[in-house]
Amino acid sequence: QVQLVESGGGLVQAGGSLRLSCAASGLTFSTYAMGWFRQAPGKEREFVAAISRSGSLTNYANFVKGRFTISRDNAKNTVYLQMNRLEPEDTAVYYCAADSYWGYPRSSRNPYDYWGQGTQVTVSS
Repeated sequence: QVQLVESGGGLVQAGGSLRLSCAASGLTFSTYAMGWFRQAPGKEREFVAAISRSGSLTNYANFVKGRFTISRDNAKNTVYLQMNRLEPEDTAVYYCAADSYWGYPRSSRNPYDYWGQGTQVTVSS
């Protein structure tokens, strides 16, 4: 079965950095666009970033403001989210997701076919 396993979350001070990873198995990774979403307590899950199958196209939420970078390594079946200049407002559970869409990576969570269990990111002020 398909598994997406996130790692790399943790506690960091404001202004610090974290790198999240999502390892995929049970699917042909290179045929899926990948996305990162996050959900803070009491809020809906929101889009963070997405990357196309080949990695040539990326899509970011406005609040990323150049602080985050999504990348992927198809040889390792892994997608990454490098997060710099973290702010307390970035505190959330971060989820990766897989979308079989071939085009521009999508920001809506509805089309995504598979989801990981999430990794907690906590940013202290």
